Amino acid sequence: MSQSNGLFNKLLSSHLNNNTIECSIVGQQRLVFFVISFCNIANTKSFKNYTSKMNKNLILWIAAIVITLASAVYQRSTGPTYPVSGKVLVGDQQVDYKLIRTYGGPDNAEISIPEPTGNIQGTFRFKRLKSHDEWIEVAMVNMGGKLVAYVPHQPPAGKVEYQITLSDGTNQVQLTKDPVIIRFKGHVPAAVLIPHILFMFLAMLFATRTGIEAIVKGDRTFSQAVYTAAFLFLGGIILGPVVQKYAFGAYWTGWPMKGIFNFGDMTDNKTAVAMLFWILAVYMLWKNREKRGWALLAAIVLLLIYLIPHSMMGSEIDHTMQPPIGN
Repeated sequence: MSQSNGLFNKLLSSHLNNNTIECSIVGQQRLVFFVISFCNIANTKSFKNYTSKMNKNLILWIAAIVITLASAVYQRSTGPTYPVSGKVLVGDQQVDYKLIRTYGGPDNAEISIPEPTGNIQGTFRFKRLKSHDEWIEVAMVNMGGKLVAYVPHQPPAGKVEYQITLSDGTNQVQLTKDPVIIRFKGHVPAAVLIPHILFMFLAMLFATRTGIEAIVKGDRTFSQAVYTAAFLFLGGIILGPVVQKYAFGAYWTGWPMKGIFNFGDMTDNKTAVAMLFWILAVYMLWKNREKRGWALLAAIVLLLIYLIPHSMMGSEIDHTMQPPIGN
């Protein structure tokens, strides 16, 4: 077990930027430890004997669902679009906050903090990310028991960094040590977004189930690998670029669209890598049904990809070649 856990940690280290998501390492280790533990149990004689009295297929599907849901929640909650939340004390008053990091509306993005007492004032400062802009500072307005400020609307993939400072006249508190980065995106129709999410979830579910089937040397490995590849193709290769086009104005922004030495959008690259591994797994199993190791490898690759926070190193606009705002 310790050797397997060490191997997975090395794989994780090679795929993840520890500086960017250092706070999520414990979550990664717990999820991976669960997967390794279940796989070791599933391959023991006692497990096989026990499940001979039960529906083994149902148990394996339940395990796959649990692993898939855990990885989906983890990816969602660690991504750079997940709100920054916390609480601070301004004098003797506690203020809870939740700062958005993505916005898909056609207007300015509202940033608000609950403050029903009217005793606290807020200062909001912002500038475009990757620009030569100077910081713009404005006073937050108390509206309906909330301190409110607005980030000027940006084109799709435009990013703005902002910081908030609260004061009760005597004490002054900055909510976050580093600026919060919000990325703007275009509206994605539900008719496109919902099937995309569904197919990607099914791809991860079937990939997990296929990996487990390979470990227990089941006879459904090939058919489940085919389903995985099909769902991944529909959700990631067909609908993924359509979602990208609606949200950020381009069908593909991964490698090599921005140059041979620029990897571009990590989400696009992750999908392409996963698809290649599953095509290879299906091909190898088609030639020889006993080569289940290829399906297990593809499942591990997809799991590692899901452990990379969603939208990390995503599409963004570089404003440094443009004049600063106001010039």
